[in-house]
Amino acid sequence: MDSTNKVEFIALLEKHQNIVHKVCRLYTNNYDAHNDLFQEITIQLWKAFPKFRGDAKFSTWMYRIGLNTAITLYRKSKRQIITQEFDAVEFKISAEEYDDTQEQQLKLLYQAVHQLNDIDKALVFLYLEEKNYTEISETLGITEVNARVKMNRVKTRLRTILNP
Repeated sequence: MDSTNKVEFIALLEKHQNIVHKVCRLYTNNYDAHNDLFQEITIQLWKAFPKFRGDAKFSTWMYRIGLNTAITLYRKSKRQIITQEFDAVEFKISAEEYDDTQEQQLKLLYQAVHQLNDIDKALVFLYLEEKNYTEISETLGITEVNARVKMNRVKTRLRTILNP
């Protein structure tokens, strides 16, 4: 890869690195696992960058590489890595009128999402990132109709998990 491509890659990675962090947060539960996955996704992006043709937006391509890398590592391990649960570490700033309702709802949502299979996690992640079904289907390599059907099934499953 020539120096122009290296500079372009670094600039694009820096601009869109939050995508990788979000994928890492979805598939890991602690700082070290997050950093390991971030590094692995970055390596895979670097390896794949010379083949990036610009047919899709860079961010869509980055989601795809990131999610595929996370899913592949998850499947290779054939077990979920034992990590410290988020509940075990609390970082609350005391405030007299602190309302943690939204925080508790998000925690419940993340717990429910962690119960989904790897593809459904990716689908929910992209949906919560406000990607339209065309972008979701391109990123996951499925048809738009399939993405809609899967999303409806996942919503039903999440409702069942959250409201037993």
